[in-house]
Amino acid sequence: MQILLADEVEPVVAGLLGGISTSIGPTDEQMIVLNSITRHLWGRDDIDVHNLTPLSPDEVAKRLQRSEARLRFAEMMMTLELCRHPMSLEQVDLAEKYVTAMGVDRIEIETTRTAIVKGAEAAATDLERCYQQILPEISELSLRDRYLRLDKPDHALAERLKVLHDLPEDTLGYQYLEFYRRNNIELPGDDIHLPAHYVNHDMNHVITGYEPTAPGEVARSGFLLATNDSRHNWLEFLLTMSIHESGVLNHGDIRAKVATLQRAGVPDFLGEGLARGAKCTVDLSQVDHLSIAHLPLEQVRERFSVVPLQSLPRRSEPTG
Repeated sequence: MQILLADEVEPVVAGLLGGISTSIGPTDEQMIVLNSITRHLWGRDDIDVHNLTPLSPDEVAKRLQRSEARLRFAEMMMTLELCRHPMSLEQVDLAEKYVTAMGVDRIEIETTRTAIVKGAEAAATDLERCYQQILPEISELSLRDRYLRLDKPDHALAERLKVLHDLPEDTLGYQYLEFYRRNNIELPGDDIHLPAHYVNHDMNHVITGYEPTAPGEVARSGFLLATNDSRHNWLEFLLTMSIHESGVLNHGDIRAKVATLQRAGVPDFLGEGLARGAKCTVDLSQVDHLSIAHLPLEQVRERFSVVPLQSLPRRSEPTG
């Protein structure tokens, strides 16, 4: 992700503050998440979000001229919108005013409104449609054609993956199999809910060091978005937030959760994920992981500039 220019950070933060300042003000969670993003992703410990003067939609649009900065703002605005519980139409209207002022149309800003007006089931249907659209792009490169979707178990895929456990213990492939064993998760192919996408998805859990908990899922998706704010990475982040933050979407065997970012330490965990992703030199969702499975995991991390994980929130249950 292209980092904001130095003179863009403060207006972005002030605009985001305006975007969550409804008639009852921002929520504690929204303020904690905004502060974490400001400190970790943009490195601005000097900005006190509690004493900042909010900017109006027109004011922040005037201060942000670059399209990249406007897109960054809109993505973070929607992220903060999803951190208000319960959802409110006032918050949705306010967020839309800011995104409209940015002239951004690349994000699914109607998701929250759909959940409020039409219900979570309608929003989930829209999000599942988005998931199907990006599935080819977020599925493991060498498996996309054959294992894009599974209508029934395909144990040949699982058997193909099991041989990775014959590699040395320090390799990406071995640690990938250990990830499944450690978290008591069935291998892709053995579970119809785990097609080629989850080979890609879970390889990136291993590379980034995030476990398959709600905080880990949010941080992993934030990492990828910060590396490359492509449409597929944005939509996967939105899907993750809809599962683990807004509680709108169940996906396969993964049950929706609410307010993950309200847990102690999780906002900083996401902030660090965004900061680590910004330093990564490749979009991990587009890597041919099976072709590098024989390499030592630390060598893979060094090759892609994946810096060590510093913080760990309290461990919670795997997402499934």
